[in-house]
Amino acid sequence: MSSGEPSFFVVDELPWPDEDKVGTAPKELVEEARRRGAKRKFLARGEGGFHSQYSVFPPGYAVPLHSHDHDEMIVVLEGSCTLLDDGPTLRAHDSMVLHGGYEYGFTAGDDGMTFLTIRTAAAGTKLA
Repeated sequence: MSSGEPSFFVVDELPWPDEDKVGTAPKELVEEARRRGAKRKFLARGEGGFHSQYSVFPPGYAVPLHSHDHDEMIVVLEGSCTLLDDGPTLRAHDSMVLHGGYEYGFTAGDDGMTFLTIRTAAAGTKLA
């Protein structure tokens, strides 16, 4: 916003996106997420140069290896996840920064996972 006015994103007031909209993520990834009960709300969509999402994944939900064409930070709010290929387990309040082009995937823990994704560009996802 050029006026310098702040933007506010109240998660409880934001709708879950229309189920018919896929967005920029690969269609097969979005369809599998919906089928398994994973969902997300869009927060910033370019305001201040940020792109962010609030996501909720059910227990055991696996995100396959993929990469993005931009850097991103993931902050675990509740639950946990384990990075694929014997990577670390992140729990509530842990975070990771992933650079554009880095391939990663993870599996939500036994209590599922609620997290924020903060990006430096609009989501562009490529499956491995």
